[in-house]
Amino acid sequence: MSTTLPLLHKIRFQKSNKEKLIELYDEATEDYEFWSKDFNMHFGYYIPFKTTLLKRDTMLNEMNNQVFNRLLFNKKNGIVADLGCGIGGTMKYGLRKYPRINILGVSLSDFQVTEGNKRLKNMNGLILNENYNSTSFTPNSFDSAYAIESYCHSGHSTVAFKEAYRIIKPGGKLVIADAFLKKDVEQLCPGSHYCYQQLCKGWSLEGLGSIQNVKESLEQIGFRNVSIEDISFRVAPSVLHVPFAIMGFIFRKFFKREKLKLQSWKNLKGSLFALLSGLHMKSFGYYIITAEK
Repeated sequence: MSTTLPLLHKIRFQKSNKEKLIELYDEATEDYEFWSKDFNMHFGYYIPFKTTLLKRDTMLNEMNNQVFNRLLFNKKNGIVADLGCGIGGTMKYGLRKYPRINILGVSLSDFQVTEGNKRLKNMNGLILNENYNSTSFTPNSFDSAYAIESYCHSGHSTVAFKEAYRIIKPGGKLVIADAFLKKDVEQLCPGSHYCYQQLCKGWSLEGLGSIQNVKESLEQIGFRNVSIEDISFRVAPSVLHVPFAIMGFIFRKFFKREKLKLQSWKNLKGSLFALLSGLHMKSFGYYIITAEK
């Protein structure tokens, strides 16, 4: 029997606000289902002989595995937060691997909350309609927390990092897997700057933080032992799936005689510029950050 609901009553104290990303999250879910049958709304982590280049979900689920391996929690009854959980793909992976823990996720989208909770039925997971910048959780509630390609929607803001610090227990860890800039926006070359602008427009991103500034922000907030791992080459094989996924999605719509929604076009455009941004290796990188409270 799930222990998440009674535990939830102990750590909530206020409601949160919704933001403009709801439309993106509501309408893009179909796109992500095409990207991943497990609804992994992120890129993957390639390990030769463990993951398969032609089977995208093996790489996407390995990214989930890499994140959980870096968290610190009690495997018998721990509680973990997914800060920007989408439809719960990573949560479901974690609960299959550690069925006795509890995972609470937050999303701005009512649609993702409803559909995600259906997928988590009979598991110790629950998705709440909340903003990870200002959650309803009491301080020191979670053993650890993670954010996979979600903090970019707030520009890797200090506000989001502070909220994570507030809700994590002392000794717990925050793990972030995301794309970051290697330099300040003003230092980007014209080509990199154009890709950056189009990426942000397509995926409704506030922006990407520069990796050094993010590290300094985490340390100033109070996080210690901040580890920065550049995993760009591990992520690259899954990024190379982007053009094939885009063409497959468009062809499927064409043969079904279905129109592409405006948000789908924007999402596809963002995906294309994510690929192009990856070619600018001096400007962009993909990192896993692990920080301890």
